[in-house]
Amino acid sequence: MALQQDPLFEKDGSELTPREIVSALDRHIVGQHDAKRAVAIALRNRWRRQQLDEELREEVMPKNIIMIGPTGVGKTEIARRLAKLARAPFLKVEASKFTEVGYVGRDVESMVRDLLELGINLVKSEAEERVEARARELAEERILDQLESVAERPPLDDSHNRRKTFIVGSDGVAQSSDDAPRTRRDLLRMRLRNGEFDDEYVEIELTDSRNPVIEVFSGQQGMEEMDLGNVFGNMFPKRRKRKRIPVAEAMKALIQEEASRLVDMEQITQEALRRTQQSGIIFLDEVDKIAGQTSKHGPDVSREGVQRDLLPIVEGSSVTTKHGVVKTDHILFIAAGAFHVSKPSDLIPELQGRFPIRVELQSLTREDFQRILTEPRNSLTRQYVELLATEGLEISFDDDALETIADMAHRVNETLENIGARRLHTIMEKVFESLSFEAPDLNDDPVVITSSYVRDRLEGILEDDDLSRYIL
Repeated sequence: MALQQDPLFEKDGSELTPREIVSALDRHIVGQHDAKRAVAIALRNRWRRQQLDEELREEVMPKNIIMIGPTGVGKTEIARRLAKLARAPFLKVEASKFTEVGYVGRDVESMVRDLLELGINLVKSEAEERVEARARELAEERILDQLESVAERPPLDDSHNRRKTFIVGSDGVAQSSDDAPRTRRDLLRMRLRNGEFDDEYVEIELTDSRNPVIEVFSGQQGMEEMDLGNVFGNMFPKRRKRKRIPVAEAMKALIQEEASRLVDMEQITQEALRRTQQSGIIFLDEVDKIAGQTSKHGPDVSREGVQRDLLPIVEGSSVTTKHGVVKTDHILFIAAGAFHVSKPSDLIPELQGRFPIRVELQSLTREDFQRILTEPRNSLTRQYVELLATEGLEISFDDDALETIADMAHRVNETLENIGARRLHTIMEKVFESLSFEAPDLNDDPVVITSSYVRDRLEGILEDDDLSRYIL
């Protein structure tokens, strides 16, 4: 039976239209409409490809994308959110790491192996969610076995030991009667579900799934971890260990263990292989750092050499992993870089040809900063409001305060290095530094963040260039 037809797995990938994909990305990312359109089309093309007959399907290659723009404008976030929408394995890797002096061991193929491992974790997590209800039942039974075996537990209160049932007579009137006494296990189950035993300790036995692991060197694969349990089978049987922990913690551990038992890891691995090959996304950041000619000075690894190492992966090759062979033909590659010094045309022609779509992302404006503070679902302002609400503080912002924060972030980016939306994190942290420190000792009076409050907290920073470099 084909894995795609197994009810354990829902259909992967997103069936959203490009317009719906852009709308979903708009909930988390402000602006950059051109980049959102490009990735939305790329994702939709994957769905379209799956509708073709098998012969033509293999011929349709993904249209890889290069995102060009300064740091902090949303390049990584767009790719990450896209992968989350598609429930696709996603890996971010810095291309510049392959140029580091003394780089030894894992080669460029390691990114494909890492992507597969992430795919296995993703598929396993989804499968465990589907069997969680059954796993909870099994875990509950194991906890009850422990609770019943505690000899010193006092007898259960007889008031809990009888339950009411209602019998409807011929006249239609419901009459109550005492049912037969519940079993001790039923009452323990009821109290367990009510959380009465959460802080009590039980002794449980868990499987230690860790096997001895060694690193081996392969000329083609670099450094690879070898699981000796997989190699020698029963020579390394699963070890069991006993732990004495609170019931609440024991329940979580047992649910996880039972869920792992209920899923078929061989099937999980095969589905992860399929999904990695058909819908995986690799985000190649800092690709501008490997563009251009090799440096004439210093011992840096050849940047052109790194490009030629990446080329087979991007254009399609077979990578051997400990779980099987991964074909990279249909993995979507999204490259990104600031390209301040170099430009995309500085890449070798063969690699350029594998990234036919180029999108330029715009620097963030003052208005963009203000929108970032309020529009995304989990905006920075909401994060601070919710964090301080845990201390009993009610925080709110007036419009002038948000405008001042946006203006400050924009001015610092213009004065110093432009780090995009990341500047908002440093500004907001400075604004809330005092309030966050004193929050546990304050009363419950509401706090309104005003423009004057923001200016007081940031007073003198912009005027002192050295200080602003140090703090922001």
